Amino acid sequence: MTRSRAQDPNVCGVTAAIAVIDGKWKTALLWLLESGPQRPGELRRRVPGLSEKVLTQALREMEADGLVRREVFDVLPLRTEYSLTAFGRDLSVALAPLSDWGHRRLDKLAEGASAEVS
Repeated sequence: MTRSRAQDPNVCGVTAAIAVIDGKWKTALLWLLESGPQRPGELRRRVPGLSEKVLTQALREMEADGLVRREVFDVLPLRTEYSLTAFGRDLSVALAPLSDWGHRRLDKLAEGASAEVS
C-alpha cells in the first residue's frame, strides 16, 4: 500500500488507517511508545532485527503522520526522545480491539495445532 493512500479522501477509512501503520515495525513501535517516551537506541534494542536506518525511516513517517513527537534535548551529547502524540494514543486505543482479536485468533490456531498433534 502506498503512503499516498493514507491521504486520499476517496478511500475507505480502514484503508487510510492501515496505510499509516503499514509496514513490519510501526505497530511494534506504537506499542512500545505507549509506555512513555523512548530514545531511538532503546527502541532498537527492544525490537530485535530492526536496523537503525529502518527505525529512523519508520519514526520519520510516524512523525509526518502526526503519531509521534520527536524532541531533541540541547545537551551534549544530543539526546532525542520519541513519544506518542494524542493522535497516536487515539490510534493505539483504536487498535486495542484488533489486538484482542489477533490474540484470540492465535489462541484458536494453537488449539487447532494441539488437536492435530493429539
